[in-house]
Amino acid sequence: MMSKNVIGVDMGGTKILSAVIGPEGNILGTAKVPTKADKGPSVVIDRIADSIRKAIRKSGVAAESIQAVGIGAPGPLDPATGVVIFAPNLRWKNVRLKEELEARVNFPTFVDNDVNVGTLGEHVFGAGQGFQNIVGIFVGTGIGGGIILQGELFHGASKTAGEIGHIIVKAGGPRCGCGTRGCLEALASRTAMTKEFQKAILKKNKKSIISELTGGDLGAIRSGVLAKAVRSNDALTLKIFKRVTKYLGIGIGSIVNFLNPEMIVLGGGVVEALDDTFLDDIRAAAEKYALPNTLSGVQIVPAKLGDNAGILGAAALARQRIFND
Repeated sequence: MMSKNVIGVDMGGTKILSAVIGPEGNILGTAKVPTKADKGPSVVIDRIADSIRKAIRKSGVAAESIQAVGIGAPGPLDPATGVVIFAPNLRWKNVRLKEELEARVNFPTFVDNDVNVGTLGEHVFGAGQGFQNIVGIFVGTGIGGGIILQGELFHGASKTAGEIGHIIVKAGGPRCGCGTRGCLEALASRTAMTKEFQKAILKKNKKSIISELTGGDLGAIRSGVLAKAVRSNDALTLKIFKRVTKYLGIGIGSIVNFLNPEMIVLGGGVVEALDDTFLDDIRAAAEKYALPNTLSGVQIVPAKLGDNAGILGAAALARQRIFND
């Protein structure tokens, strides 16, 4: 059974990436298509099916060798039924993704949250190999998390476990997109950083290379821009990153106090923009806010899989679920 291939699908608001993954996690063929979320769920699911067929063709393997499909999808969802409950970036509500895709491609299909899937990818193929209790934290536009306990994804009672971005790290702090104040996401995500740059540059007339790198468009600061600014030792960028590492450290300290996993895996575009100095700062902040000796034996490490975490995690999900079923 384990000798067969699976499909991993990383589904986002702007693109769908599908890949044929071999038994050892080797990527045999990929296909990327725009999501076109504005066309509605049916068209998007057609496009997922299309990208799966293209990936199979490019891989050169027979369709009969495909065992199952795994998908990492945004938004709260029910992994048992494969229903996406709410995905604002896609404008989806109660979409039967598993059922609809199985009707189109005729492969058993398994769905989980995209950050859960990324964490599973790091557990099986990346930084977390060989560890059984892991928390993944992915810092990008928002902040998402995944939890692996005893080698299995932990979903919680209402299937929403891992919403690390909504831990309160500053009571009464800035308002988060979820409506609450002081969430980790409102203080340490790329969206939060963008707001800080806008306030400093536009309202306080602070100088920063960020203005030059973005051509003056401070509305959408990408992780690549942040990385260049860090390498340039831009004073404002370093100051804002210092704040980000502090709040990530507070969040991680709280997680370690409560769950005491073996490993924290940090990924996402913002983390990839950091150098080792900032990772050391995150560790130092976590030590400050964790109970004495709680961090002993807990590794805090960068993710290894980069952009492939989604497809490899989705493939791992498919293999696990087909095996368990």
